Amino acid sequence: AAPCAEADQAARFGARAARAWGRFKLAAVSSFAFVEATGPVYLGKLLRDALGVVPQGAAAPAPRFDAEFTLPERIATAAAILRAMSLTQDFAPLVLLVGHGASVVNNPHASALHCGACGGYRGDANARLLAGLLNEAEVRAGLVAEGIAIPHDTVFVAGLHETTTDAVTLYARDPGCAVVPDLLDRARAWLQEAGALTRAERALRLPGAGTGGDIGARSTDWAETRPEWGLAGCNAFVAAPRHLTRGKPLAGRAFLHDYDWRQDDGFGVLELILTAPVVVASWISLQYYGSVVAAEVFGAGNKLLHNVTGGVGVVEGNGGALRVGLPWQSVHDGTEFMHEPLRLTVCVAAPAEAVTGILARHPDLRALFDNGWLHLMLLGDTGRIVARYRGDLEWQDWGDAPDTRKAAKAA
Repeated sequence: AAPCAEADQAARFGARAARAWGRFKLAAVSSFAFVEATGPVYLGKLLRDALGVVPQGAAAPAPRFDAEFTLPERIATAAAILRAMSLTQDFAPLVLLVGHGASVVNNPHASALHCGACGGYRGDANARLLAGLLNEAEVRAGLVAEGIAIPHDTVFVAGLHETTTDAVTLYARDPGCAVVPDLLDRARAWLQEAGALTRAERALRLPGAGTGGDIGARSTDWAETRPEWGLAGCNAFVAAPRHLTRGKPLAGRAFLHDYDWRQDDGFGVLELILTAPVVVASWISLQYYGSVVAAEVFGAGNKLLHNVTGGVGVVEGNGGALRVGLPWQSVHDGTEFMHEPLRLTVCVAAPAEAVTGILARHPDLRALFDNGWLHLMLLGDTGRIVARYRGDLEWQDWGDAPDTRKAAKAA
């Protein structure tokens, strides 16, 4: 165990040194001196980047919780997360918890391709922390009292979906991941097959991507202004049982959340969904919306003219104000827009009274719908829209005889 601990500590020290070096390079007081003194040292890196050669490094050490995170807190956290994902029964022998991120070069807007719920960072750290938490024997024993029994042969494995290449890395060597090798091999084969299909689909939209074979090279090309489309085209958020959307042609434009209101006693999970994932999705949707309909004000301009300023933003050209939002190349392919500026439609399979009560308790959330920044629909048991939110805690019935009915307003 000692050599592993030493390697883990060395990796963490190396990561901290890399972050400190990066901050030094971008500091205003060191920029000119840095370029003059160390510019020639980067010749090798410049050649590698120009040829698209990416050095293969070892995976970062598994992240760890703070020592003050007690066992009762870990059990409560695990139970809350599993309930929020509607993952409380029928566990498979192998459960993958996959975050996403984008590996790109020479792209100041790389965070726009990462995870919005992770603050513009990659989601692998969160996935690895959760997998480690759910693999702890003490946590599983405590979950039984919470009504969640995870079989002894179920293993949680974290992964990272590289959205530029559609390759998935599984962190099967993290502590607690004692997964059967044959099962892991089958999962990797399925992921490779799914990645190939996804690359072929994405290639139809990406300029110059051919049939999908060169999509991976776009992530290492430092002259590529469109390594991927990110979430361009997003227009819906669906919180409903997964069987209602499985097999439907959603064209990669919907945020999906598996949710069954019949298993949500007190609608606490629904409240969490509406106040957290829906709000994050609204940020993403409105960022794309503003970057299309008012690009001069809310967009970031032309990527080819960007200069990074102070490590906090970009200016277009050699001066002016910091640009916000997304670059033109992230929403336009040179001929037409790749993002249709629609305000996000939130579809929830839950009783109107429960949704109304949540809106009444959260005025900031309600303002998004009352002011028309988001649309809110209710889904029935068959997946069809049965009601539309009209504002002021009122709903319009979309049944066979459409009329207006008022949901009970919270006291």
